[in-house]
Amino acid sequence: MNTKRLTIMTEIAIMAALAYILGMIKLFQMPQGGSISLIMLPIAIIALRRGVVPGLITGLLVGELDHLIGGYVVHPVQLLLDYPIAYTAVGLVGLARPAAGVPQLGKVWSFLFGAIAIRFLCHFTSGVVWFGSYAPEGMPVATYSALYNLSYLVPEFIITGIVLTLLAKKAPQQILLARSYTS
Repeated sequence: MNTKRLTIMTEIAIMAALAYILGMIKLFQMPQGGSISLIMLPIAIIALRRGVVPGLITGLLVGELDHLIGGYVVHPVQLLLDYPIAYTAVGLVGLARPAAGVPQLGKVWSFLFGAIAIRFLCHFTSGVVWFGSYAPEGMPVATYSALYNLSYLVPEFIITGIVLTLLAKKAPQQILLARSYTS
């Protein structure tokens, strides 16, 4: 196996583990699942360092770790929506990665927003279909699911974006730019 491929695989494993650990450090925990943490940060970093595919793989691993170590599953489709698909979407931030140089922060925020929108749709759909019984009496299930999921995803998006911006400004060479290796 060549050095570059091994390095990328190692970075994916480290970032997936780091994301899971950061996900355990919760600023706020919602009563029926969901929390505000930095779980998306390492996924976004690897996506910006190495591209979309490593970002998607890292997100998939994080989703599966989250599912296997403490996930709540009521249906196989709900499992897919709330864990692997939702976190894999964060890897789409890698679309903001330029061919050379540091990613433009406006693009990073745009793709992070798109990724969080897909993650929201996954959790929203799951909430409407499988967790509608938690909606207060008289409140439409879709409204409840939207408000519930936005209440933690919006702050998580903002915090992740701010930390990513700070890292990009303070240490772009170390964090966001992968060194070239010869095989």
